[in-house]
Amino acid sequence: MSEPIPSKASPMRPLPKLIFASRWLQLPLYLGLIVAQAVYVVHFLVELTHLVEAAFGSGPALQALINSIGYKTDAPITTLNETVIMLVVLALIDVVMISNLLIMVIVGGYETFVSRMNLEGHEDQPEWLSHVNASVLKVKLAMSIIGISSIHLLKTFINADNYTEKVLLAQTAIHIAFLFSAMAIAYTDKMMSATENARH
Repeated sequence: MSEPIPSKASPMRPLPKLIFASRWLQLPLYLGLIVAQAVYVVHFLVELTHLVEAAFGSGPALQALINSIGYKTDAPITTLNETVIMLVVLALIDVVMISNLLIMVIVGGYETFVSRMNLEGHEDQPEWLSHVNASVLKVKLAMSIIGISSIHLLKTFINADNYTEKVLLAQTAIHIAFLFSAMAIAYTDKMMSATENARH
């Protein structure tokens, strides 16, 4: 028995075609995020270079690190100490996590809202991209933001002497708000998935 021939899609009317094509207006936004990620890469390399130079006794590199992380102390810092190293490493991790967030927004957003990238079967296809949609992307972005917020909060606590109690409480409250927001997004997504499965 021969298989039915699929009907050819009728051409789109001009106005729906224009509206659908407007998704390409997002392309400069994603290209701009790629440029922003390149800036983060340069910043990461600069900070890493300063850390290595400071480890070998470079005074200017050490001062650049101290200024970058906003570390202040009454005693002058002449050599690289554990606190400075920890704050710099946390700053580097922060850059990496923000870079991961950018990748998720660029790749996932483009795939979801602009055009298919046809990565099926590609050896380097990200695992999360195989089942990405707007809902999954929201949850993953929320979890990434919580991770970034955690790093910032840890940096603040390590460098707590340079912050007021009001700032510490405010950052803690903001982090908790991010946690509850992510939980709400995940719970809403779970409810919507359960409703969708029940319909089928």
